[in-house]
Amino acid sequence: MARDCINLDYLIHNILSDPPDSGYAYKSILDSIADGVISLDLERKITSVNRAAEKLIGYSRTEVVGRYCHDVLHSDFCENNCPVKEALTSGCSVVNRECEMTDSHQHKVPISVTASVLRDNTGQVIGAVKTFRDLSSLFSTHEEERQDCCLEGIYSRSPLMHCLFEILPDLSASDATVLISGESGAGKELFARAIHRLSPRHAKPMVTINCGALPENLLEAEIFGTKRGAYTGAFEDRPGRLEQAQGGTLFLDEIGDLPLPLQVKLLRVLENREYQPLGATQLKKADVRFLAASNRKISTMVEEGSFRQDLYYRINVVSLTIPPLRKRKEDIPLLINLFIDQLNKEYHKKVSRFTRAALQPLINHDYPGNVRELHNLIEQIVVLAHDGEITPDQLPQHFQPHKLPDTSSRRGVPTAEELRSTLERFNGNRQLTAQEFAVDRTTIWRWIKRLKLEDCSSH
Repeated sequence: MARDCINLDYLIHNILSDPPDSGYAYKSILDSIADGVISLDLERKITSVNRAAEKLIGYSRTEVVGRYCHDVLHSDFCENNCPVKEALTSGCSVVNRECEMTDSHQHKVPISVTASVLRDNTGQVIGAVKTFRDLSSLFSTHEEERQDCCLEGIYSRSPLMHCLFEILPDLSASDATVLISGESGAGKELFARAIHRLSPRHAKPMVTINCGALPENLLEAEIFGTKRGAYTGAFEDRPGRLEQAQGGTLFLDEIGDLPLPLQVKLLRVLENREYQPLGATQLKKADVRFLAASNRKISTMVEEGSFRQDLYYRINVVSLTIPPLRKRKEDIPLLINLFIDQLNKEYHKKVSRFTRAALQPLINHDYPGNVRELHNLIEQIVVLAHDGEITPDQLPQHFQPHKLPDTSSRRGVPTAEELRSTLERFNGNRQLTAQEFAVDRTTIWRWIKRLKLEDCSSH
């Protein structure tokens, strides 16, 4: 929870502002921090760096101490929009400013920078501290990095998905019937295709039929096929999906929508591996593997009497449940970058990436339509975007970040409603609220007291 988080900026400020006699202990603390930390004097010369900063910039402490910050980082903010210069001039923190720096190997690295002033025990400004976070994992589009997160065309960094990845090869090697459950758009068909491609039947076709897409009489003909003369207008034999999938895989999508009379016929096929086309007098062999999927809970349908229990046991030999996208948020940046590459080719665009500010609202969204909804959203954004980076103002209206008056420039007290809504958005966390208003935490405390909002804040 936000209220339990350590105030990192406060910790770093105290470490770097204290006397140097306990410097070894403080250095150990700074080296344990995952973000890069650089302290600077009033001339913006580097006075110290932690281990994470060394790793990110590609230089050792001895190589950078005493050098100007802009000679080391070479960021695109160094000349005109330096966050350290801004912090030293205003005396206030500059929070989460995105830019690109150049490391010692001349690689461009996207980072998020926060700059704060350093004061001694008397309150005198003695320098600044810059913390920065590597955003490469959010924006990476490198193919080799993607392949580490991919199994048969399914991309994921989620531990939930990787648990499924681990069992997929053994599951695919068998001929067991599999029931794949999950919400619409979560990727059930992708898993079915992965199972088929990894199976001994991969050289034969995988045939799909949506059990809810056709009325009962047409669905029966579509699955089992028809003989000439089976009904008015049947002028020739027509193979069904079972015959088309011979030797391969038949994927029964949305099997929960299969009418009860057809459930009986499908059960016979699963039990006897034989079927009878409409109008035929002879049985045919069904040499197919069955995969089924549903966005409904089949066990509940069995209890309600809308799905046969014996058929449920036949199709549920092995079950897979695909987690919804809202439970694997770490996949959203990966999928966005994948979709950008695909859509750039399709629409002849040159969109590079989403800025972090534009990416965060997309990560926060719950996606009731799952990956399908995310793809449609990114397609809309890419089609309407100019080439280059996607910024928050290019998002659809309902994804636009909540905008507050620029209190950092006027330094006035916000209205009670402005402060209350911001505190509620951050679950009462004063540090995050202070960052939003670009003021220090003490100022937030004073505003809360003045506006009598103690009931909606935490420490």
